Amino acid sequence: MGTKKIPACNRPPKSYRHRPLTEASVAQLVERNLAKVDVEGSSPFTRSIFLYFEIPLSPRASAGLIGPIHPMYGLHKADILALLGYLIGITVIGVRAARSVRNNSDFLMPRKFGKWMMLMHGLGTATHSDQAVGVAAKTYTNGLSAIWYSWKWLFVTPFFWLIAPMMRRFRALTTGDVFAARYDRSVSSLYAVIGLGKFMVNIGLMLKGTGVIVNAVTDGQLSTNTTIFVITILFVIYGLAGGLTAAIVTDFVQGILTILFSFLLLPLVLNAVGGLSGMKARLIELRPDENMMTLVAPGEIGVFFIFMVTVNALLGVAVQPQNMGTCAAGKTEREGAIGFMGGTMIKRVCTVAWTLTGLGAIAYYGGALTEPDLVYGMMARDFLPGLMPGLLGLFLAALLATVMGSCDSFMVASSGLITENLYKPTRPRETPEHYLTVARAAGLVAVIGGVLMATLSKDVISLLENLWKINAMMAMAFWLGIFWRRATVAGAWASTATALAIWWFTAKEGVSLPMQMLYYITGGFTAGILVSLMTQPTSSKKLDNFYNLLRTPVQANENVVTSCRLPEGVTPGPRNVLFPNSNWEIPRPTKNAMIGFAVGWACVLGLIGVVALIIVL
Repeated sequence: MGTKKIPACNRPPKSYRHRPLTEASVAQLVERNLAKVDVEGSSPFTRSIFLYFEIPLSPRASAGLIGPIHPMYGLHKADILALLGYLIGITVIGVRAARSVRNNSDFLMPRKFGKWMMLMHGLGTATHSDQAVGVAAKTYTNGLSAIWYSWKWLFVTPFFWLIAPMMRRFRALTTGDVFAARYDRSVSSLYAVIGLGKFMVNIGLMLKGTGVIVNAVTDGQLSTNTTIFVITILFVIYGLAGGLTAAIVTDFVQGILTILFSFLLLPLVLNAVGGLSGMKARLIELRPDENMMTLVAPGEIGVFFIFMVTVNALLGVAVQPQNMGTCAAGKTEREGAIGFMGGTMIKRVCTVAWTLTGLGAIAYYGGALTEPDLVYGMMARDFLPGLMPGLLGLFLAALLATVMGSCDSFMVASSGLITENLYKPTRPRETPEHYLTVARAAGLVAVIGGVLMATLSKDVISLLENLWKINAMMAMAFWLGIFWRRATVAGAWASTATALAIWWFTAKEGVSLPMQMLYYITGGFTAGILVSLMTQPTSSKKLDNFYNLLRTPVQANENVVTSCRLPEGVTPGPRNVLFPNSNWEIPRPTKNAMIGFAVGWACVLGLIGVVALIIVL
């Protein structure tokens, strides 16, 4: 058999794409090409063969671009040490935070943190690895327009400056308490059940996304389900011990690692494909009939898609149970506003890095990967080991930080829903110690459901799209209750039931995602208004108590004894609304609200400008 160099190619022959590789199949491939594998001039497919069999010298090692492959789960000893150091350290920090937890208020809503801690908590709760996986995977198939799978929140972010003070003024332990204060316990219980379903999907989504990346990074030696199990054990240990206090303390470290995770790969990928100009040229070469560098893609991700997912996100953000802690765990309203808007704005910046990494992957792999969910992990596997020992372990630590920083917050919020809104109403006279014990045990319900979701789901994108819709199911009832005094208990039930029914029917009929959102949002508001007008109004005493909370700014060192009640000695603020002679409770904006809102929009326009500049350069 003669020997000749194989020219570099962009993808393997179709007969070999994503088939299980064996020693025999590799030998057969070489035999068919009548060639030896050329190390220095190899293609991405050839590199994948070396990675698969863990050949110590990888195809690009001689050029100093990729380091040697190591036998312990495909990781260097320095990677293992970095990863173990993070896992042990973060667990110790979280468990130590449990020392300050003495009752349910300490566990669910400590109300004591400053601006920096709330900023990182906002980032940590909002950002998780499944989003990087989902955005990069969708970018790999759809191009730059896939950024809206995360940027659906972009135009909503300035509103966080207005929403956070409102959530803090409720002086609640859970968002379920808000529904009980505005409507009654039945609506609160309904919210708790839907909220638990949301948490199960959300935790499952994050665990699935993380497991997929780890599986790719370790070249399949650590299975997705094994990763899910290990992560779950760790965040359950410190989350159940320290509650939201532990979540916020650990989020400070995990927030920094989240930023590192988002930007670590990008410069390496761009360098490998010849920078932005090289990447664009390669995209045109690979997909000449598609415009991969446009923010709006006709068809799946168009203007209507962006508009509807933005409206859905704006309505649903306040009824996401974990956001009560994100907004209200600070000392005052200002800490919550800075943390909520500032932390999530940092995430919007990270999204740009995820998207560019996905585009770089198309140029680098030539579109040969048939499983887009593996993009992020494969890029880490190809680029980080040769740069410095331990860097891949640091990447994995940052990856785990993104999911653990969110899962612990979700677990604590689910504990609150079960304890405060389902269990406590049936056992109202138990001791504080009893409720704390129940809260610690209750968090396992959502975690177990999330693990089941993660192990049974087929991919990350399907979980993500279902999560968007669950978020908004009770949003219509919430906002009607905030702005309209005439909203009733029956109206809240009708609104939610109608939205759920429309979601089920349109999903069954295969209606597109944005049209589903339009139908269930319109139907939910319509049903809520009509049924409220036909039923008995809520009592004035209950309404006055509720709206007094929203009118009264939080004072320093308030001692909140009862959820959704003004503390003793606090005088309710005056009614200052846009339509004083009506049932509408739309407040006049304050100077602080307008300034923060304007700053938020300036950041949004700046981000869009940066991405537009990347497109035209």
